Amino acid sequence: MSVSAIVAAAGQGRRMGDLGNKQLLLLGGKPVLARTLEVFESSRLIDEVVLLAPEELVDTYRSVLVDKYGFQKVRRIVPGGLERQDSVYKGLEAVDPKADLVLVHDGARPLVTVDLIRRVVDAALIDGAAGAAVPVKDTVKRVGPDLTILETPPRDSLWLMQTPQVFSCRLLFKAYQEAVAAGLRATDDSMLVERLGVPVRVVPGSYENIKITTPGDLAQAEAILAKREKWSGNGSDWDGL
Repeated sequence: MSVSAIVAAAGQGRRMGDLGNKQLLLLGGKPVLARTLEVFESSRLIDEVVLLAPEELVDTYRSVLVDKYGFQKVRRIVPGGLERQDSVYKGLEAVDPKADLVLVHDGARPLVTVDLIRRVVDAALIDGAAGAAVPVKDTVKRVGPDLTILETPPRDSLWLMQTPQVFSCRLLFKAYQEAVAAGLRATDDSMLVERLGVPVRVVPGSYENIKITTPGDLAQAEAILAKREKWSGNGSDWDGL
């Protein structure tokens, strides 16, 4: 069973303001994206990584990330498209054609764990499609254009999707091809698979598996990383769940 990973890191990260490309900001002394890639490098389940990059940063990603940290599993660095969906599609076209499963992960989620990768892959092996998610903590409201509440969905049925998301390679390729033909835009990969009528298994993720989009997220990630390192220094195993 072969698993290819697509790490999506081709966005511009505009919500970071003047701090620059969020993937290259330091988290515990290493670039955010290096923190992400080292988890996939250490996972025994991952055979290769296709890294998506802004076109103007392909060489930078190769020199300051892949070469500097010796990531052997990063086989290709692919220039991204206009939006995330376009980038992932290009990544799909670049994965090993013999891959059985394809995993898609946000490069800006550096606190993913090897254990979470394993559990999502295991679920996809059984069901063909799976993704990490966490139950919502707050009450959710659906609000109209005039900012008045329209309804309150039952909280016990609402989950926040994360990555990694893992699919049969053939299934995800079909989902993307049909989305392109229909002109459909989606905010995550599972939406495209759901559209085919294929059930996607939810795997309990971690509230610490945050996506870094703002300076506040980076500060939170620093605190989580410091806690993990302290935990590890006490001789305990940390799975981040």
